[in-house]
Amino acid sequence: MTITSRDITHTLSRYLASHPAEHDELEPLLSSLAEGADVTARSSVPGHVTCGAAVINDTGKILLIRHKALDRWLLPGGHLDPADPGLLAAALRELGEETGIGWQQAVSPPGLDRTPLDIDLHRIPANPAKAEPEHWHADFRYAFLVTDPAVLLQLEEVSAYAWQPPSSLPATRPPCPRRRDEPAGRRQPGQDHRRPRSRRRRGEGGSRRYVLTRSPTLRPGGTS
Repeated sequence: MTITSRDITHTLSRYLASHPAEHDELEPLLSSLAEGADVTARSSVPGHVTCGAAVINDTGKILLIRHKALDRWLLPGGHLDPADPGLLAAALRELGEETGIGWQQAVSPPGLDRTPLDIDLHRIPANPAKAEPEHWHADFRYAFLVTDPAVLLQLEEVSAYAWQPPSSLPATRPPCPRRRDEPAGRRQPGQDHRRPRSRRRRGEGGSRRYVLTRSPTLRPGGTS
């Protein structure tokens, strides 16, 4: 069994049913799905789906890893694999590969096993070494609760790790590139535009700062 665009469409629909204000930000993904693009493949341009793990320990801190290629602190995660049976499984696989934290140690909070905590669409710069043009990633981020896990890094791709409080996460991401057929004046997903105070901020490779407080199950001591 492998992940299909139909699986992604269903998951995205569930997410947008809970977060309708994010429709515009995810428009590039919605358009690619409507056009029948295979957004599961790493080679798919102008963009494709990835999966990430927002790992939260019992003190409410988030696990970040230092990615060598991008030289940034990011959530564990990466591209989909043809053998992945689902998006949640892809996030768990990447978590295990990059940090050594197995699925047995990672518990999905109630209500967040079928729907991601966050979907973040952001720009990835061109990589001439891999002949990859600039493109976007739609990162489906699943939340996992852990208690005192041992972290064993995948040193080929990761140089360090840290448990950071939500307040320490950087607040912005590179903007997503505009579709060629989109008017230049239209607001772009991921750009920093003025919005009401309820606007939720995104973290650089990390979950939004608000996600740890919007659900009691994600607060320290809130899983019982």
